Amino acid sequence: MEKSSNSTTLGRTKSDQLLETLAAVFKSPTSQSDLAPGTSDSGGTLSRKSSRRLVVGASPARSSGGGSRNAHIRKARSAQMKLDLEELSSGAALSRASSASLGFSFSFTGFTVPPDEIAGSKLFSDDDIPEDIEAGICRPKFQAEPTLPIYLKFREVSYKVVIKGMTSSEERDILNGISGDVSPGEVVALMGPSGSGKTTLLNILGGRLTHSAVAGSVTYNDQPYSKFLKSRIGFVTQDDVLFPHLTVKETLTYAALLRLPLTLTKQQKEKRALDVIYELGLDRCQDTMIGGSFVRGVSGGERKRVCIGNEIIINPSLLFLDEPTSGLDSTTALRTVQTLQDIAEAGKTVLTTIHQPSSRLFHKFDKLIVLGKGNLLYFGKASEATDYFSSIGCSPLIAMNPAEFLLDLANGNLNDISVPPELEDRVQMENYETETRNGKPPPQVVHEYLVEAYELRFSENENKLMDPLHLDEEPKLKVLSSKRQWGASWWQQYCILFIRGIKERRHDYFSWLRITQVLSTAIILGLLWWQSDSKTSRGRQDQAGLLFFIAVFWGFFPVFTAIFTFPQERAMLSKERAADMYRLSAYFLARTTSDLPLDLILPVLFILVVYFMAGLRLSAGPFFLSMLTVFLCIVAAQGLGLAIGATLMDLKRATTLASVTVMTFMLAGGFFVERVPVFISWIRYLSFNYHTYKLLLKVQYQDMVPPLKGIQTDNGSREVGALVAMIFGYRLLAYLSLRRMKLHS
Repeated sequence: MEKSSNSTTLGRTKSDQLLETLAAVFKSPTSQSDLAPGTSDSGGTLSRKSSRRLVVGASPARSSGGGSRNAHIRKARSAQMKLDLEELSSGAALSRASSASLGFSFSFTGFTVPPDEIAGSKLFSDDDIPEDIEAGICRPKFQAEPTLPIYLKFREVSYKVVIKGMTSSEERDILNGISGDVSPGEVVALMGPSGSGKTTLLNILGGRLTHSAVAGSVTYNDQPYSKFLKSRIGFVTQDDVLFPHLTVKETLTYAALLRLPLTLTKQQKEKRALDVIYELGLDRCQDTMIGGSFVRGVSGGERKRVCIGNEIIINPSLLFLDEPTSGLDSTTALRTVQTLQDIAEAGKTVLTTIHQPSSRLFHKFDKLIVLGKGNLLYFGKASEATDYFSSIGCSPLIAMNPAEFLLDLANGNLNDISVPPELEDRVQMENYETETRNGKPPPQVVHEYLVEAYELRFSENENKLMDPLHLDEEPKLKVLSSKRQWGASWWQQYCILFIRGIKERRHDYFSWLRITQVLSTAIILGLLWWQSDSKTSRGRQDQAGLLFFIAVFWGFFPVFTAIFTFPQERAMLSKERAADMYRLSAYFLARTTSDLPLDLILPVLFILVVYFMAGLRLSAGPFFLSMLTVFLCIVAAQGLGLAIGATLMDLKRATTLASVTVMTFMLAGGFFVERVPVFISWIRYLSFNYHTYKLLLKVQYQDMVPPLKGIQTDNGSREVGALVAMIFGYRLLAYLSLRRMKLHS
């Protein structure tokens, strides 16, 4: 008994100390008029009303003027008070209401709220998103720019693919009779388990998949898809397809220069790019490289926002996004969806696929489409989805995230979900032996029941989707326009892509690994042929071996560098061509010519080292002609690599074919075999090694007596013509191969 009394006394003593501390914390440093209602300057205690207001205090993002120092002080004080409260958990000093409210407040929020903020506090809502710790900015506010409103309607959309096997082919349904509509100002979520057809449906609605296997109708303002819509649709792919060595600012600036209308000046386009950077909260990292697998860059959330910025920069009427929140934490995902809400509020139509969103994220959507195995399970308001499934007998038995509840149903999983009586009767009547261990129906039966239930509901509301839209003729006529709208002229596209290509690939060309490879090879050659004698016949034979190696090395090296060009950029090329960012001819010419200045720097260093160390002809004419010959060989070999890569678009097959081709050209180069059988002698004329080797020999020994064996005394115009023909012929083949390439594999 005495022990209990002592404990109570100790508890009261600590309680008094704690209340005095609380009174000191909440006492206003300026004046008594700033105190929140419910605080007392004399008694030092908190009333029930003040305690209740503390529980629903304002969010930390609303604190103003205190600075980081005050924030740290508040957190330190709150941590100390939390420890004191835990010590008093067994005492009886504080009242039940006061201790409950204080304990909830401090343990849940982790900070104390100054009294001047308690007076103006309100409940925390999703609109009060805290400051972006990652980007260092507050919530973005998008400019409500005028745009063409587009009403999207799709009716009975189906898609089938044929899977070819070893002996037979199988036809598989990816989508089966999907119907719905999306209006401007709405954010519509497309949900379903993996493999349910979400991305396929998004590609069809975005005009990215126009295959003959697509059935049904998709209309934009009651009109079919046209090329004009490419400039009015933004499409954010699931994978972040960006150039890793460009900065955020450069990426968005090039997109603005290529995609914004011709009526805008260059300065206006660059300003629009900066506006998007600030709207998306990317100003802190605008000069940071995007980064990739082996390059450090921006974070995942920032990279996703750059992808969104690439599309909203054109002020699209329709914005499609494929899983924009995948791989992001819940706070960043919420911020991303809030960005989509701001975009939709500006009169745009937003449709996004999403995979297992949080409950707060789920309630941000206006409409919801739920797919399961290619079938439509629900379409309607997101807020009414759980009510609909409850009306057909599928209700959650425990409190759960609505998104998890819907995904469980789409997978046919009824764990913690009530089983409809009709479904139980069906299972008993058909006597399924595949029931799960917990007595639930099999997933296939659940899926069939949900599809039938929605088809019955859809038949009742079918007339609503069939009704035509009451629109003016002008929006319909604009959608019908079949004329493409380029954002830049051909020459402007070429210049922009040329500069972009040099900035992106300068890091690869001037890597220490490549420089070391070329220079070390040049030094080894110079040492092996150190000051070789060109006056004797034997010395010339030795130098001929050096010249042949130069022809082979600068034929082999560019081929295997150029092979990777188009296969590695295929995803970027498909994405940008689908958005009509530029003409293919402008891209191809810019891509091939932007490599030349970078490709010709290392050969100059190579020739400078080898030529003088090996003691070749020390006069200006032969030196520059030898360098020009090597340049022709490099450009011709690049053309072969580009043609092989663009034709096959597969690195393994392209590397195999290039190895066989280069080896054949080397053997037929005229150094190993002089007398080639007539029926196969034509191969040497296709070999750039052969023509380069002959030109180098003529440059070095044409005027010498006696001439080297096998050298014809002419000016080498035939070899030059053959190399020039290869330069243009191989590139023409590569261009035609790209023209035939499908935008989507």
